[in-house]
Amino acid sequence: MRLEQLQAFLAVAQTGSFQQAARKCGVTQSTISRQVQGLEAEVGLSLFHRTPHAKLTVGGERLLPHARKICQSWQNAAEELGDLLAGKQPELCVAAIHSVCAAYLPPVLQKFCHEYPNVQLRVTSLGSDRALKVLKDGLVDIAVVMNNRYFTQAPEMLVEVLYNEPIEVLMAANHPLAQYDRVPWPELICYPQVVFKDGYGMQRMVQEQFGRIGAKLHAVLELNTLDAFRGVVRQGELIALLPHSALLEAVADRTLAIRPIAQESGNSKVLAIGQSIDPTWTREVVLVTTHDRMQIPPIAHFCQLVREFVPPQFEALKVGKSGN
Repeated sequence: MRLEQLQAFLAVAQTGSFQQAARKCGVTQSTISRQVQGLEAEVGLSLFHRTPHAKLTVGGERLLPHARKICQSWQNAAEELGDLLAGKQPELCVAAIHSVCAAYLPPVLQKFCHEYPNVQLRVTSLGSDRALKVLKDGLVDIAVVMNNRYFTQAPEMLVEVLYNEPIEVLMAANHPLAQYDRVPWPELICYPQVVFKDGYGMQRMVQEQFGRIGAKLHAVLELNTLDAFRGVVRQGELIALLPHSALLEAVADRTLAIRPIAQESGNSKVLAIGQSIDPTWTREVVLVTTHDRMQIPPIAHFCQLVREFVPPQFEALKVGKSGN
């Protein structure tokens, strides 16, 4: 049973004539006759009495309400898909890491809302791993996160690298490590740390780095907001390893200090453990969606805005030994 057969059947039922049904559908009368005959052959019953006025048979009467529902459902689906292709989707859902939400997304959101005022934009700040999971589950359309290839290697995923940023050390201004222009790893690993909660890519990244160099991560506190990180670190003893973009609001805070991590020489304490330190420890921030979503105009446009506005200029942040 094909849709065009049902449409021909309905046209004849509505007009009472094969000829008028042909005019209504914009096809020849022979086409209408052939579609109805094919449908009759498939259901095994005559659907019309062949008289000057085409009248429904018992079988035709039984089929009529079902044919109406099927054709109406198809029309509704076609209209919804047409609206989607025309950019008339009701909402667009985005998940992004905290630092991107705070530092880089605001101009993207403002411009998108101006250009698509009828699309409800919903933005949620999540850890990278959680954001990628909800994207994979279809709960959001776009994720701007730290890359996790466990989630992004699926063939349906579309992944674009936005930028790589260094990992730096956040500490109180009077912390012992603030004396260094670049903090040596043998000193850094001696201090207790505050880290992101489970499900955040940065927690996994810090744990992997410590495991790589054979050092023990002394994590004494887990948090999930940048404000909380700054507040706790400001108290004195704890330090935090955070990406560059997460430290932008700490730059002007004289109670805090930010230091890059030193590239170690071959005789360092850490290297004596038998592992090497990555001299360019960075995190990769990516834009992630699915190939099918990129066919939808609002989603494609939001991604284009992210490409235009999000890649930052890290040279703008200068941190000296005396403070921020």
